[in-house]
Amino acid sequence: MALETSPDAPAAVRTIANGIASWINQLGAVWVEGQLTDVSIGRGTATVFGTLRDTDADISLRFTCNRRVFEAVDPPVTDGSRVVVNAKPNFFARRGTLALAVSEIRHVGIGELLARIERLKQLLAAEGLFAAHRKKRLPFLPHTIGLICGRDSAAERDVLENAKRRWPAVAFRVEYSSVQGPSAAGEVMQALRKLDADEAVEVIVIARGGGSLEDLLPFSDEGLIRAVSQARTPIVSAIGHEPDSPLLDLVADLRASTPTDAAKRIVPDVREELDGVRLLRDRGLRAIFSYLDREAHALSAIRSRPALAAPASGIERRSDEINALLDRSRRTLTHRLDRAADDISHRLASVRALSPKATLERGYSVLQLADGTAVRELAQVAAGDVLQARVTDGRFAVEVQPEEKP
Repeated sequence: MALETSPDAPAAVRTIANGIASWINQLGAVWVEGQLTDVSIGRGTATVFGTLRDTDADISLRFTCNRRVFEAVDPPVTDGSRVVVNAKPNFFARRGTLALAVSEIRHVGIGELLARIERLKQLLAAEGLFAAHRKKRLPFLPHTIGLICGRDSAAERDVLENAKRRWPAVAFRVEYSSVQGPSAAGEVMQALRKLDADEAVEVIVIARGGGSLEDLLPFSDEGLIRAVSQARTPIVSAIGHEPDSPLLDLVADLRASTPTDAAKRIVPDVREELDGVRLLRDRGLRAIFSYLDREAHALSAIRSRPALAAPASGIERRSDEINALLDRSRRTLTHRLDRAADDISHRLASVRALSPKATLERGYSVLQLADGTAVRELAQVAAGDVLQARVTDGRFAVEVQPEEKP
C-alpha cells in the first residue's frame, strides 16, 4: 500500500526499507544466466558471495549461495564460468542491498553456447557484416601496426618477434586488454577504438592464444563484431589455433590461423623481397639483352640485303630496263613511221593516177564554159562562144568557129 507522507510527516528509512523488502520478498524464484565474478568463500563460513554479470551488457547483481550448493557443482565453477542459476531476489533492509539467493547452479552447456553463437552468426550474416565486398585490402608494407593482446602474453611475443624478424623496420603500437572473462569484449572494443582513431596505424591485429570455447566467447561478442565491422582500419583476427573459429574471424578483413601466422601475413619477408627484386632484375636484364640481340640480328639481316649492300645495283638494273624500253619505243616508232610513209606514197600514187592533172599532162585539155562548166557535148556550145581551155600549165581562151562544110 502507498504510504501517506508529507514534508511535515515523512516516513522513516526503516519503513521504506521494510516496505521494499516486503514487496521484493514476494517475488518468486527465477532462472538467470550470467557469468560468475568476484566469487568469495570465507573461511569457516557456509555462505558464498559473488557477482553474477550479464554476458552482453555491463550489468551485474550480487548473489549469495550456500557453500554446499556451490561446491556440489561438477565440474567446479570458478570466476569467469558461465552458469544458469535458480535464484530468488532478496532485499536486505538493514544494508539496503539487493541480492539473488541462489539455490541451484548449472553450467551452460557447450551445445547451448554453440547454438547461440550460430544464431548470432546467422543474424550478422543476414545484415551483410561478413560479406566479401566489405573486406578491406591490407597494405603491402605497413609502417605502423596496431596490436591488441593480453599483457606479457605469448601471442604478443609471437606477433612482435616474427614480424620484426621478417621486416625489422616495422613499428608497433600495442594496446593491452583482457582476453577472457566478462570485461574482455569491452576492453578489446576500447583498445580498437583508440587504435582505429590513430592515423599512423595502418592495420590492427587482435591476437590471443588458444583456449576453450568459454575462454574465446568474448571474441564472438556482438558488440565487438559490430565495432570491427565499422572500423576504418583493416583488422586481422589471430585468435587461438587453427580449429578455433570465433565470429571475429568472419568479420575481420583477414583471418590468421595463429598469432605467428598473422605476423607472416601482415608484413613481407625482407629476404624474400630482396630475392624477388634480384630475380626481377635478372629477368629484366635477360629480357633487355635478348631484345637487343634480336634487334641487332634483324639490323644485320636488313643491312645484308642487296638494296643496302649494293644500292647502285638497283639503279643500274633500272637504267638497263629504261634503255631497253627506249630502244623498243624507238624501233616501234620507226616501224610505224615507215608504214605510214609507205601508205602515204600508195595513196599519193592513187590520187595522182586519178587526178585530172595527170590526164592533162598526157596532152589532154578541158574546155569550160564561162560559168566553169566542163564541155562534154556539142550541144553545149555554139559558134562564137568563147570558152576557157585548161591545160597542164595554165588556161587560155578559145572561140568556137562554125564548122566548115566540105
